[in-house]
Amino acid sequence: MINFKHIALSDKKAIDACFEGNTYRACDFCFANLYSWNAKFKTVFAIVHRTIFLRFQDSDGQLYYMMPIGKMPVRDAFELIVQDAEENRIPFQMKGISNKMWEVIQREIPGEFRRLPDRNNDEYIYLSEKLIKLSGKKLQSKRNHINRFKADNPGWVYFPLTSKSELDECAAMLDEWENVNTMKIDLSQRYDYVATKIMLENFEYLQLRGGAIRVNGKIVAFTIGESLTADTFVVHVEKAFGEMKGAYTMINQQFIEHEASGFTYINREEDMGMDNLRKAKMSYYPDMQLEESVLIPFV
Repeated sequence: MINFKHIALSDKKAIDACFEGNTYRACDFCFANLYSWNAKFKTVFAIVHRTIFLRFQDSDGQLYYMMPIGKMPVRDAFELIVQDAEENRIPFQMKGISNKMWEVIQREIPGEFRRLPDRNNDEYIYLSEKLIKLSGKKLQSKRNHINRFKADNPGWVYFPLTSKSELDECAAMLDEWENVNTMKIDLSQRYDYVATKIMLENFEYLQLRGGAIRVNGKIVAFTIGESLTADTFVVHVEKAFGEMKGAYTMINQQFIEHEASGFTYINREEDMGMDNLRKAKMSYYPDMQLEESVLIPFV
């Protein structure tokens, strides 16, 4: 039996130890995401033989497992999960299965499972160099956005988030942003607001990196991310006042240049099936699209 429990801040060290050495570039495999989005997904975890097991509730109300990460052989880990599903009388199903994970499952447990595409959870991965330089004809519009922002806001300043007062300013900006945008978005996306607040409130403990842009003494854009794997940085949060032309493009470029240039890849997470997010993420022409699927047993 797997003894799952709810995630607390104090579990960070133990969970980080299981993720150490992880090479899957999926954004779920970091403590900050698991903890900050718990209001929506109600994720529970267990650690057995230095392997982390994760189970969560998705927006469809169903329970799903995630790929076990750690030292336990894949077949043994899957046997534990299948047994847990049987004991809890829930269907065995696993979300967030990338092509690389599927290759491992097929190699270690051939012929026992099949997968279904889950396009809304595909993740967008870019070369950091591309997001910094924005070279080439395809990204000309992004360079235009940045030039427009600089022209409209000659006194703009980028800075890394390093103090509580700066984080408090970001929280105030988030509140203002939420008041302006709430009626324009699906109300279910308010979980994003909750997750962002949690990251800001626990910024230092979660070991996050952040950056912001200030214009005329006021923060108009900020972003938060962290190291995901040895070669990949993940961007968790990106907020800007939409009425300021080029603000989103500017914070994206500046944050990667100053806080994540040492990484080869940047994971900007999924679009959650939102048309505006999909259009925005595709407009940067991802170098990799981390295709994810739902894993279920062959009947």
